[in-house]
Amino acid sequence: MLDLKYIVDNIDEVIERLNTRNGDFSYLNELVKLSNERRDVINEVEAKKAFRNQKSKEIGILKRDKKDVSEVLEEVNSLGDLIKVLDDKALEINNKIKEILLNTPNLPDKSIPVGVDESFNLEVRKWGKIREFDFEIKDHVDLGEKLDILDFERASKITGTRFVVYKGLGARLERMLMQLMMDTHSLEANYKEFIPPYIVNEDSMYGTGQFPKFKEDAFKLEGKNLYLNPTAEVPMVNLYRDEIINNDLLPLKYVAYTSAFRSEAGSAGRDTRGILRQHQFQKVELINFARPEESDKLLEEMVNEAELILQKLELPYRVVMLSTGDLGFSMVKTYDIEVWIPSQNKYREIASISNAGDYQARRSNIRFKRTNDSKTEYVHTLNGSGLAVGRTFIAVLENYQNKDGSITLPKVLVPYMKTDIIK
Repeated sequence: MLDLKYIVDNIDEVIERLNTRNGDFSYLNELVKLSNERRDVINEVEAKKAFRNQKSKEIGILKRDKKDVSEVLEEVNSLGDLIKVLDDKALEINNKIKEILLNTPNLPDKSIPVGVDESFNLEVRKWGKIREFDFEIKDHVDLGEKLDILDFERASKITGTRFVVYKGLGARLERMLMQLMMDTHSLEANYKEFIPPYIVNEDSMYGTGQFPKFKEDAFKLEGKNLYLNPTAEVPMVNLYRDEIINNDLLPLKYVAYTSAFRSEAGSAGRDTRGILRQHQFQKVELINFARPEESDKLLEEMVNEAELILQKLELPYRVVMLSTGDLGFSMVKTYDIEVWIPSQNKYREIASISNAGDYQARRSNIRFKRTNDSKTEYVHTLNGSGLAVGRTFIAVLENYQNKDGSITLPKVLVPYMKTDIIK
């Protein structure tokens, strides 16, 4: 969450910058009022506690001198009741402040483009040559069903819409794409591998900013405050919730493979064909915990590390910097990597690499100390899908399709797949 003191001290600037997210954040003026009220209540409580302490000393003196203490004792007791009322009022104000902060997104970085939606995103670079086909191309659904590697009908029977069964070489391709990503990040970029739990608790969802904003998009386990993991960012960032990380360990570079689950609330009619937008999908996620001064540099490195996968697969892509209106709730800056999808004749997002600054660390209370004598500081968290495995699967099928409907695999996958073709 945002720092309350920074908001109060810079209220006009904060509202102006947040309004570039295509919203009205004038409600934050309430925080100035609540902060002042809380300060006044706390000052009053402290004053009354000091007065009570003084009266308690008087009681001791009166008792020592064998004098009547009933009048002073009654005064002290009434002070206790009043302090309880004031403490309750302070707690109520704190809860109001917390509620506002939990529902307020991160401040957009000053370096990103200002705009109301994705049309204002800034293209940073392109890589690879878009293939020109001399035959009528098929999309991944037609290719997958003809090759008998994707089964949507049986998945719908088993579970429902927006699920798929990977079969044969399709299941192997999905698995080997994940392995290529994990091997590249762990063996070449020195990321430490993780497989975290696929079920997370409510505190974890609040810690990374999924709750309360995206609560309707989560799959909840009936009768429990537990949820299916929406992205590896949630369990991975919460590894260090309420902890102080040893400064000598920073930056921490982690890579995790998980299945992710989203109800896709509010996305009716969008990308319903195939596996572009599913309720269950596989992701390889990059997570960094960093000192504040390192996070900008690490963000650029993470983008390059994610790009390397597409370069190995020889898939054309572009990198775009998201505008303020397209920026994720918890992020200050995000780069999307978009891969070329021939059947749609356009680039589609396949990875988002983001810097959350200290926003998630404040929500999750993740800190570090530069020295034993230093005061604690909040780390910066950076995260993003190294690549969405399913969308990479789509890109491979469509970009490497042949006229007869077979798939000639990228050279880098042949040792993994033990074949150079799917037919």
